[in-house]
Amino acid sequence: MSSVQIKTVQTKSDLMKFIKFQWKVYTNDQYWVPPLIMDRKKLLNKEKNPFFKHAEAEYFLAYKGDEIVGRIAAIKNDLHNSTHNDKVGFFGFFECFDDQEVANTLFDTAKAWIKSKGLTDMRGPANPSSNDEYGLLIEGFDDPPRILMTYNPPYYIKLIENYGMVKVKDLYAYKLENKKVMSSDKVRRVAELAKQRYGLKLYEMNLKDFDNDLKKVKYVYNKAWAPNWGFVPLTSEEIDAMAEDLRPLAEPSLILFGEINNELVGFSLVMPDYNQIFKQMNGRLFPFNFIKLYTQKRKIKWARVLTLGIIPEHQKKGLDAVFYWEITNRAKKIGIELGEASWILENNDMMNRGAVTLGGEIYKKYRIYEIPV
Repeated sequence: MSSVQIKTVQTKSDLMKFIKFQWKVYTNDQYWVPPLIMDRKKLLNKEKNPFFKHAEAEYFLAYKGDEIVGRIAAIKNDLHNSTHNDKVGFFGFFECFDDQEVANTLFDTAKAWIKSKGLTDMRGPANPSSNDEYGLLIEGFDDPPRILMTYNPPYYIKLIENYGMVKVKDLYAYKLENKKVMSSDKVRRVAELAKQRYGLKLYEMNLKDFDNDLKKVKYVYNKAWAPNWGFVPLTSEEIDAMAEDLRPLAEPSLILFGEINNELVGFSLVMPDYNQIFKQMNGRLFPFNFIKLYTQKRKIKWARVLTLGIIPEHQKKGLDAVFYWEITNRAKKIGIELGEASWILENNDMMNRGAVTLGGEIYKKYRIYEIPV
């Protein structure tokens, strides 16, 4: 009989234990960045997170005696399944000590819940979807994660694969350097040619006209990324909630729209890597840590390209080069020297070629796993 007992998260106290368990797993890990507790509570709140208007989930804690030794979430995302005509459930928020018995029990629990919902496969990790933190880090453990990217101990690979899960897709993160991009005659020429040939005009987000600009984001995001594997459209409420969270951290000069003949054709969202500051906060923004967001912002040397999308009818014209060239020059002006373009599907040939052309190198890889239930 297993010594591992599973308890469902039912109370606010249980939820806080679920959140704070990460601190036990990563006690001695120099690269882990503690999430803001207030953000995790919001993300996991089934009443307030608009994700749960088209999804449901259950959270589980694993115990040995009185000690919490693991956690997992089982997720049913109706919008994913209707978009892809799938019957896939997801596991996410998986954390565990290096104990195969505990991991197996957690995976069994999530799998049983997913099966009870009439689904046929379990995929993940998804925290809680492909529009959030997604994938298991499998390469690049010697560096902290950039903002809104996942991080985990190397032994998670063994725990997941020993259970019988198999790779379904890899995701790449490219490291970009300002000096390489700006010294590339090829990138400069392609950007200038595309800009002249198609009359592409770029302009930055206007925080004073935030609501109207947000409508543009919704339009480009759901149109540009629709063909991608695993894509799930963001609802208006989800984009509103995401914008509310990111607005205080936004660097308007790095959030760009592109128009041709007054028609919106593209959008890029680049964020300074606030993880460099969050790492010092130990999960707490208040009472005084929030001041660091302003006093230390100009010390940030990394940025992350969260999204850069061109609507399908204007792809393969080199317009992405115009965005990258402009982003790089703007980032340099505010002291940012390095960038991460992530995540990019391993079979997204257009985006991968573009990153390589910029002198980017794959420096981290993430994996999505799957198993029948």
